[in-house]
Amino acid sequence: MNVDSAKKKEFYLTMAKIRAFEETAKKLFEANKLPGFLHLYSGEEAVATGVCACLSDADLITSTHRGHGHCIAKGADINKMMAELFGRSTGYCKGKGGSMHIADIKKGIVGANGIVGAGMPIAVGAAFSLRYRGIDGVTVSFFGDGASNRGTFHESLNMASIWNLPLIFVCENNNFGMSTPQKEHQKIKRVSQRGAAYDIPGVTVDGNDPVAVCEAASEAVARAKKGEGPTLVECLTWRHHGHFVGDPAPYKDPKDQEHWLANDPIPKFAKRLIEEGVCSKEEISAMDAQAQGIVDAAVEFAQASPEPEPEELFTDLYL
Repeated sequence: MNVDSAKKKEFYLTMAKIRAFEETAKKLFEANKLPGFLHLYSGEEAVATGVCACLSDADLITSTHRGHGHCIAKGADINKMMAELFGRSTGYCKGKGGSMHIADIKKGIVGANGIVGAGMPIAVGAAFSLRYRGIDGVTVSFFGDGASNRGTFHESLNMASIWNLPLIFVCENNNFGMSTPQKEHQKIKRVSQRGAAYDIPGVTVDGNDPVAVCEAASEAVARAKKGEGPTLVECLTWRHHGHFVGDPAPYKDPKDQEHWLANDPIPKFAKRLIEEGVCSKEEISAMDAQAQGIVDAAVEFAQASPEPEPEELFTDLYL
């Protein structure tokens, strides 16, 4: 994919929208305005942005418990997302699913998932379905480094490899499986090494650079569409906050936190765009304001929306 100036501006705006959504949701949750649980994507915005820039509505993704960024990057309605966080009837799941269960089939968002590693076998089925139905599309499965230790990871890579499926496995390696550092839960240094066991390419990229992510994802998509099978893409990144809102993250080394915050993908990319002459400081500020305005409007939409009626408790059930 040719990442030109216009595309780079799109990247920045997408990342800004994700960050605005997450930090606004954090404030609302801490003010006791949101029910349920909340896992933030702040710091990892470049991964979803770079990957989803290579996809169309015909392509599918499976998400995780930290899935707001994936949904926004894939084109989900931010009003419906925020309404779902508020538990309102206008939300994606009519207020009954919450943060970890957002889905929009029309946009190719097969669904977020509260179970670690559960999206991967679903992605295998989705990729098989695309090929079976003769649809020229790919499926992307997002997951974290902790999920790469699950049996579902190995089963999914094995089956996708055997069947040569149009599937890209994207590991968002934020260095922690919940509170356990990667170096303490894996002997290997790079999750991408595990692709070799299933005879599929494994690549590692800077997950804080949306252009690098996009280039790697674009190659994987092209490979899948040519019938050459799956790819494992590992994106090195960092979550700014704890595992969930309320987790003070005492397990993080302050020096590591300082290092990664200094490499925050959003101001880092803004600096790059200014230096390359793609944007001025004023244009960056305008996109920041635009992103926050979209999220603020979503909050107003959600707060003005009704809560589900009591009888809704018995609808949309699979019996």
